[in-house]
Order: sequence, then structure tokens, then C-alpha cells
Amino acid sequence: MKIVVVFPTSTEAQFFSHPQVTTALCGVGLSATAYNTGKLIAQHKPDWLIMAGIAGVYPHSLFKIGDVVLVGRECEADLGFFTPSGFTHLADLDLEMDFSRHKYWDCPHLSEDAVLPIAKSNAMNAAMAPFIRTDNVDIENMEGAAFFQVCLAEQQKFLEVRSISNLVKIGDDDWDMEGSIRALTVGLHKVVDYLLASKN
Repeated sequence: MKIVVVFPTSTEAQFFSHPQVTTALCGVGLSATAYNTGKLIAQHKPDWLIMAGIAGVYPHSLFKIGDVVLVGRECEADLGFFTPSGFTHLADLDLEMDFSRHKYWDCPHLSEDAVLPIAKSNAMNAAMAPFIRTDNVDIENMEGAAFFQVCLAEQQKFLEVRSISNLVKIGDDDWDMEGSIRALTVGLHKVVDYLLASKN
């Protein structure tokens, strides 16, 4: 079984190593992630592609700093327009234009006995943007929605693992960077070992 794990940064990848896994970097943000995810799929043709990185947690979520989750749903949360009534997501706008509209992207590869809890996520280039909707969403990151879209379009089996490093609150600089990356590494090993065991 060929498993490729992609990290946004080398910082997030620093503690992870597995003899049966190839690692790669995709860069930070939606554009870099979309380009590099497509490139990795074409080059490696993996059985599983896993994105792994840190994330912020919204104050209303049941998750907390140090938790590690699988992402079940991504939303490109800052895609839209500012209107007189505020920011409106592109999928909710009444535009006389013919194009594909997707408010959410769901991961179809999560099993009922998932080895980690499942979270819903916002992904955006504008981290901690105060105008996006956060109800019924647990975490935010800067890559996941692009990763989901490319994998779904290419019919690539995928998972996204996120470790929570900080509270999504402007001006709150109390991040547990090293602790969350170490927790990410442990959680990632659980996911990889589960996938390898399920092959048999």
C-alpha cells in the first residue's frame, strides 16, 4: 500500500517518520495546496493521500488545544462577496451566472470506527477572518478545502488529520506549537497504522 502524507510546512512535519510512508510539503494557503496536491497525485498515484497539520479551534467547539481530529467536512469559508448586509458565501448568493456551487466538501472515506474524533472545518487564506460563519464548525486551517476539492475531483482516497494548536481569537498568541505538532505526530501514526492494518 502506498501512503503519502503531505504537510503544509516542514515545521509540522519535523517529528514524523514512518518506513512505509512518503512525506511531502504542499505549502501554506489554498492556491499552493491545490497545485501541489494535484502534482502529488499525478506523480505518486498513492492508495491514500493524507494531509496533516495544525489548526485553530473555535471557542464554541468541544475540542481543545492538544486534541487531534480527522476532518469530515471542509468549507472554503472566505469565498464570497461583501454585501450591504455583510459577507455572503458564494454558494448563498443569487447570481445570474452558471457555475458549480459547493458550500461544503465532505470526506467520503471516514469509517464508523474512525481512530480519531471527527471535526468540521473552515479553510481560508484569511486566517481568523472575523466575517466568516463559524456556527457548527470546530476548527479552521488554511489548506483543507483545496485539498478536499482536488482529491474529490481526481477520485483520490484521502484523509485530513489536524492537531489543535491555538484558539481562534485575534490577539491571542498563546499557541502550543511544539505540543500540538507532537500530538499530530502521534495521531498520524495511529491513522497510518490503521490503514496499513486494514489492508490485510
